[in-house]
Amino acid sequence: MAEIVDTRGLSCPQPVLMTLTKIKEMSSGEIEVIVDNQVSRENVNRAATNAGWELTEEREESEDFRLVFKR
Repeated sequence: MAEIVDTRGLSCPQPVLMTLTKIKEMSSGEIEVIVDNQVSRENVNRAATNAGWELTEEREESEDFRLVFKR
């Protein structure tokens, strides 16, 4: 089961910082990040992939984006 990082309602850089904090806590596994705007989606994706995590799934649900990263 994926660790969930819910950043809805937050603006950058907070979603990126929360994602990177979770990445530092985990050496491998699956993280699902929920964001509610395009800028956060792009920035979280860039930060996670630069940290060595792979975007394996991306879903748009209503006004939210769910990004699933694995390592």
